[in-house]
This record gives sequence, structure tokens and C-alpha cells, in this order.
Amino acid sequence: MSDHSDRIILVTGASRGIGYASALALAKAGCHVIATARTQGGLEDLDDAITAAGGSCTLVPMDLKDGYAIDRLGAIISDRYGRLDGLFSNAGLLGDITPAPHVEPKTWDNVIAVNMTAPYRLIRSLDPLLRASNAGRAVFVNSSVARSHRAYWGAYAAAKAGMEAFVSAYAKEVEVTNLKVNLLDPGATRTAMRAKAMPGEDPKTLKEPADVAKLVLEMLSPSYPENDTLIRYLDWAKA
Repeated sequence: MSDHSDRIILVTGASRGIGYASALALAKAGCHVIATARTQGGLEDLDDAITAAGGSCTLVPMDLKDGYAIDRLGAIISDRYGRLDGLFSNAGLLGDITPAPHVEPKTWDNVIAVNMTAPYRLIRSLDPLLRASNAGRAVFVNSSVARSHRAYWGAYAAAKAGMEAFVSAYAKEVEVTNLKVNLLDPGATRTAMRAKAMPGEDPKTLKEPADVAKLVLEMLSPSYPENDTLIRYLDWAKA
């Protein structure tokens, strides 16, 4: 029996890229996946792939900028399952690669909302459910720019840095529980966000989202021992 059998895992940004690949891998491993994204069509494609693989999922089209929708989702999961075994907070928004004074207020608000405020709202809504699991696991996707503070990436870097600080504080608060909370830096991966950020890059030189999904499975496993750690895919792949 799989280590993931009968676990209930929520994946955000599940309609494409790393979220899609991870949701599919989790379902194949025996999880029931609750998949959220803004794109209905991408979620339906995921549902078809999971069904074809013999897995199960629940689709939840939603915009993570809607904090009340996140609250409602938590209430629905509580009523239906009474627990949540894993959270993969993967959804992200790049915004514009532009000088700091040129960041538009609307772009700033949206980047902060998706990359920093949404993870906070997810923690706020789902913490009781994750604690109710006998081996709750939460993984939040981060980026190297959260620490490198790369020029022209100001809004995205600020949002990811703020998210990292909040998640790390939360991880310290739960260290005496069965819940483990960690950050994942996937590095350069063949995704639509990467193509937008690096338009001149040859995507064939990048790893596939399915490669990262293998690490996601490990970090969401009930046997995963780490807490309050930033795991870099490149370090993990070399180990």
C-alpha cells in the first residue's frame, strides 16, 4: 500500500505546471486530491488524467485573491472530511519584470495577494484541519529571488520573502505537533511562468514539472521528518 493511500491533499494552482504534475502524481499514489485553480479547462484536463490513472479528485475553480472563498473551502473540507492531510501551496503570480518605480499599483496588489496573502489565508483557514491529521504536511513554493533580491523582480521577490517569513514563523509554532511545514524552491522548471520570466531561454534545457512532483510527493509524505526547512530541488536531486 502506498505511503499516500487515503490521504486528502489540497493543491493550489493545479491546472498547469508543477501544480498539475504534482496533483496527478499524488492521485496516482493514492491520495484524494482537492485541486484548485482559476482555469476551469485546465482543471477538467487534470480530472481526465487522474480518472484515467484510476485516481480521484475534487475540482474547485476559485481565485485565491478571494480570501472568503478560501474560508468557505476550509469549511467544506471540514464538513466533508474533518481533516486535511496535506497542503501544497503552489499557485503563484509573477507580475511584471520591471524597475521598482515602474511597478503598477494593481500589479503590486495582485502579486502580494496571490504570493503572500493567499498562503496566509490558507494557513488561517486550514490549520485546524491539518492539525486534525495524524501526519499533516504543508509545502509552500518559494523562489530564490526571495533571498537574492534580484533587480527588476522587486514585487515578486518581496511577496515571496514575506511569505517565507510567515511560513517559517508558522512552522516554529507547530513544531510540537504532528504537522510539518516546509518551503520548496523548485528552481528553473519548464512552466509558463518561467517562459514569461525568461522569454529567450530554451525550454528544452529545463527539467519537467513531473521531476519536481517527485520531491513534492516526498515532502507531503507522512514519513517526511523535516520541519521549518527550505528544500531546494537541485540540492535534493544531487543527494
